[in-house]
Amino acid sequence: MSTYQEDIKALEGVIGGNEFWNEIRPEAAARMRQQNKFKTGLDIARYTADIMRADMAEFDKDKTKYTQSLGCWHGFVGQQKLISIKKHFGTTKRRYLYLSGWMVAALRSDFGPLPDQSMHEKTAVASLVNELYTFLRQADARELGGLFRELDKAREAGDSAKEAELLSKIDNYETHIVPIIADIDAGFGNAEATYLMAKQMIEAGACCLQIENQVADEKQCGHQDGKVTVPHADFHAKLRALRYAFLELGVDNGVIVARTDSEGAGLTKEIAVVNEPGDQGDIYNSYLDVEEVAPEDTKEGDVLISRNGKLVRPKRLASGLYEFRKGTGHERCVFDCIEAINAGADLLWIETAVPTVHEIKEMMDDVRKVHPDAKLVYNNSPSFNWTLSFRQQTYDAWVAEGKDVSAYDRDKLMSADYDNSELAAVADERVKTFQADCSREANVFHHLITLPTYHTTALSVDNLAKEYFGEAGMLGYVAGVQRKEIRQGIACVKHQNMAGSDLGDDHKEYYAGDRALKAGGAKNTSNQFNNI
Repeated sequence: MSTYQEDIKALEGVIGGNEFWNEIRPEAAARMRQQNKFKTGLDIARYTADIMRADMAEFDKDKTKYTQSLGCWHGFVGQQKLISIKKHFGTTKRRYLYLSGWMVAALRSDFGPLPDQSMHEKTAVASLVNELYTFLRQADARELGGLFRELDKAREAGDSAKEAELLSKIDNYETHIVPIIADIDAGFGNAEATYLMAKQMIEAGACCLQIENQVADEKQCGHQDGKVTVPHADFHAKLRALRYAFLELGVDNGVIVARTDSEGAGLTKEIAVVNEPGDQGDIYNSYLDVEEVAPEDTKEGDVLISRNGKLVRPKRLASGLYEFRKGTGHERCVFDCIEAINAGADLLWIETAVPTVHEIKEMMDDVRKVHPDAKLVYNNSPSFNWTLSFRQQTYDAWVAEGKDVSAYDRDKLMSADYDNSELAAVADERVKTFQADCSREANVFHHLITLPTYHTTALSVDNLAKEYFGEAGMLGYVAGVQRKEIRQGIACVKHQNMAGSDLGDDHKEYYAGDRALKAGGAKNTSNQFNNI
C-alpha cells in the first residue's frame, strides 16, 4: 500500500491536470485515501487471510504464539475491542474477532431473539461481517484524523521534528482491520446454499469461515442436546463449496474451520452410503447402535444393513432418527477431524462438554498421528461453568495425589464460601493458564469466547439499572460509568468524536474551506473532556 507522501504526489498529478479542480487539495484527498485503504470487502478478506496464514505458520514454530478472539454482535462492539487492544497492547497482532451465529440468532434477527438453531435470516451473518468492518475502518479514519490534526499543529508551530515524527506514525500506522472467524452454522441448506452464503460473507470481508457437521434443518447449539450429525460425504461437499467460493472470489488463502459436534451428538438423520468395505460411509455406519436380526424377524418398514454377512437393524427413534452407540463420541470426533483435513479443511474445531486440557489433548493426539500439523480452534464457551469445572478438576487432582480435601464439599464448590480458599486459588491459576496449556499440549492455534459481549452487556446494564433507578440516582451513572470511562481513558467518553463528528468537520473543511459550518466549536460540550 502507498505511503502518505506517495499519495500526495500521485494526487498532485491527477488534480493538477484538471483546471476545474483547483479547489481540491491533494493532501486532503491523500488523507482520505489513507483513512480508507480497504476499498472493498474482498480487499479485506485477502489482506486478513494472509495475516491468518502467517500466524498459523508462526504458531507451527512456536506454540506460545496462539491467537485469540472475542465474539461480536454489533460493529461498535468489535470496534471497541480493537481500539482497546491497540490501547493496552500497542498492536493487534494475533488478536482477531469472532462472529457468533448464536449472537446473530439471539440479537440480530427480525424475528426477535431466537435459539441457536439456524432460524435467523441467512443474510444477517454477511450483514454483520460488513458492519464490523465498517466500524473498524471508521476506527482507522478517526485515529488517523487525530494524527493529521496533530500534523497541522506541528506545521503551524514550525516544529519540524514533531512533523517528521507524525509523518512516520502515519506511514507506519497499524490498522484496526483484523481477521474475522465467521460462523456459517451448518450452511443453511444444501451445498449450493452454503456456497451462496459463503460468497456473501467473503464479499463482506470474511477470510475465515467455520462450518459444523450437523444437519442444517435440525441444527442445535453446540452445547445443547439433540444434535444430529451428517455423513462425511454430505459435510465434505459443503467444505468444498466454501473452498470454491474463496477461489472464485480470488481469496486463494481463505481459511476453512471444520467443526465436529460428534462428542455430544448421539443422533444421525441418515445412514451413510457405502461403496466398499472400510470406506467413510462404512466407518460412519459402524458407530450406529444396531441389533442383529434374522430375515424372519424383520417387520414392515424396517431399515436393515448388511454387515460382515449378517443383517443388522439400526435402532430408530420415533422421530425417525438413528442413534449412535454410547461412548463413541471420542472416536467419532477423531474420525471427523482426520477426514475433514483430507477434504481440505485448514483448521479443526471440536466441541466438548467441559473445558479439560487432557480430553482435548487426547483427541488431538489421535488426529495428529495421521496429520501431525493439525491445528485446533477451541471454544472457551460461556456455556461452561468455568469456576465449578476447574474447582472440581482441582479437587479430583488433589484426591488422586492423596491430598486432604476434607475442608471441601465437591458438590458445593461453586459456593462463595470457597472463593478465598487455597483450592479456589489453584483452580483460578488453572483457568488462567488454560489457553497456553491447550496450545502447548493440544496444538490449539486459536482460542475464542463466543458470547462475551452478550454477558458483559447484561452485567453492566444490570449494575447501572440497580444504581440509577435506586438510591444512587444520577450518581449511579456518573460514578459507575462516566468517571470510570475518564479514569480508564475509554475513548467513548467523547461519544461525539466516536460517532464521526470530528471526521465530518474535517471533511466539511475540505469541501467548503473557511465557509464550513463545523460542530467542534467553543460551544460543543464535548470540550469538557478535551484535557483528559
